[in-house]
Amino acid sequence: MTEPGASPEDPWVKVEYAYSDNSLDPDDEDSDYHQESYKESYKDRRRRAHTQAEQKRRDAIKRGYDDLQTIVPTCQQQDFSIGSQKLSKAIVLQKTIDYIQFLHKEKKKQEEEVSTLRKDVTALKIMKVNYEQIVKAHQDNPSEGKDQVSDQVKFNVFQGIMDSLFQSFNASISVASFQELSACVFNWIEEHCKPQTLREIVVGVLHQLKNQLY
Repeated sequence: MTEPGASPEDPWVKVEYAYSDNSLDPDDEDSDYHQESYKESYKDRRRRAHTQAEQKRRDAIKRGYDDLQTIVPTCQQQDFSIGSQKLSKAIVLQKTIDYIQFLHKEKKKQEEEVSTLRKDVTALKIMKVNYEQIVKAHQDNPSEGKDQVSDQVKFNVFQGIMDSLFQSFNASISVASFQELSACVFNWIEEHCKPQTLREIVVGVLHQLKNQLY
């Protein structure tokens, strides 16, 4: 608002008009500049944070591969196909998979061996109990078992009986025909396999073996 008597062409009036205009306020220009600087600074911070996070991820992956090469024995063995060249990530992963599969097979094999050993231990325990019972029975009855004979003597008794029966069988059987053979067999059974006859044979065999043993 102009003072009374002031002319619109007065230069002081123009200056007043210029400073009264909001578009030419220097404070507003500074505000826009700071706002734009803040936006650029925020973008830089986000970009920097993203870069740092990506670097941490890459470092973690690298440490993981390094640990695998240290832990997996096959990764430490020299591969002449690649010489002294550093193992690639694909090779490290493949060797790790192969080693894990190998460990699974070894674990299964060991479990089967443990199962077999457990069965053997169970069988040995049963045998131990049986032997302990035999020893205890022998200690309770020391005289028992002194006159025990071997399996060979048992076989000799059976062989003596069979030899005696075969002698009579061979002397009594005719092989002129099958009908005659059949008839002779039944006759031989009725004559030589009577209980009394068999008893006499067994007594004779036992008496003979006893004389041989004692």
